[in-house]
Formats: sequence, C-alpha cells, structure tokens
Amino acid sequence: MGQPESRESPGAEQLELPPGQRLQRGWPVTHYGPVPKFKPDRWEFRVFGATADGEKHCWNHEEFSALPFTSVTADLHCVTKFSMLGAEWGGVLARTVLALAPPAPQVTHVMVWAEYGFSSNMRLADFASERTVFATHQGGEPLTAEHGFPLRLVVPHLYAWKGPKWVRGVEYMTADRRGFWEERGYHNIGDPWREQRYSYQEEPGDGPEI
Repeated sequence: MGQPESRESPGAEQLELPPGQRLQRGWPVTHYGPVPKFKPDRWEFRVFGATADGEKHCWNHEEFSALPFTSVTADLHCVTKFSMLGAEWGGVLARTVLALAPPAPQVTHVMVWAEYGFSSNMRLADFASERTVFATHQGGEPLTAEHGFPLRLVVPHLYAWKGPKWVRGVEYMTADRRGFWEERGYHNIGDPWREQRYSYQEEPGDGPEI
C-alpha cells in the first residue's frame, strides 16, 4: 500500500524526519513471525489489569467495529530507519478505550498485547495521547493482513514497534515492565526524536526498576 506524497520539497521533508531516519514513500512490510489468520467469531479485544472497577472489559469484533471511528494524520517512524510522513490512519482512539474502560488511579503504564503473545509496554501518558489510535484503516482503506488487520496500534510520537500489529488487548499496570522487543534490547521508551533505539542508551528512570 503506497503513501501519497504530501510535502513539496526535500528540504521540508528532511526537517520533519527524526535523527537517523530516511523518507519512505511506500509502506514496507516488517514484522516478526507469521501473519495470523483472522477468525471473526473468535476475535476479542480485552482491557484488563488494574481497571478502575476491577473488572475485565471485552468487545467482540462487531462491537469494537461499532465504536466511534476517528481519522488521524500522523507519521510512522520505524526503528529500521524509514519514516512515512503524513499517513492517514482510521480507527478507534486510545482515549475512547480509556473512557469506556477507565484505569485505576494508580496506573502508570500499559502493556499492549497482540497475537502470539507479542507485547509492547509504554507510559500511560503515551498511550493516552490524542493521536494514539487503534487503526483499522490506512489511507481510507482497510488494513491488509500483512499490515496488521484487523487492528494495529499507532503511537505516532514513538517508534513504530511500540504500536503492535494484530492487537488483542491492553493491560493496565501500576508499575512498568518490558515488552517483547524491550526484553530483547530495544529502548524502553522509544522516542524517535531522541533516537532512543536500544536499551544501552537508556538513562536512569527510562526503564523499569529492578
């Protein structure tokens, strides 16, 4: 799936790229492991962990698809050093999920869970950003299976690995812990503008307390 050009000059494009990134005009497929087969009758999105009411909240595919749909124009910065600028993402805002299934007051982080047990952690403030979206569409078209259909998380201000494909739920946490790639040497926060790619770059306070 291609991405329309939305900048007029290379100079303007370059100014909007985080350090170490290059402009990508297509949308490469990057993921670890096989592409899961979508089974709508068995698909469920869950919010669990330290919820405000202590309960688990669940939506089947039909119910989740009926939640308010919002379009967000945002860049995508992959840690492999390519960036897509001005992509149009459509889906359910993370803030909508937070409003429907509020976290307990002591929640500081979330773990986003996807197929095959894949996970990605982030601060609650990053998850609650007004542009963090559970995307079902890109460029006005439904996501392809290779790009995360039926649901992927997009967190525009963090590296793309923080937004997993094939998302199945969110866990509210009262303390931080590392997700799949964070346990394998990637930076715990993943801010592309600070070029936080790898765990050896972490400063005190960037990672979970040991």
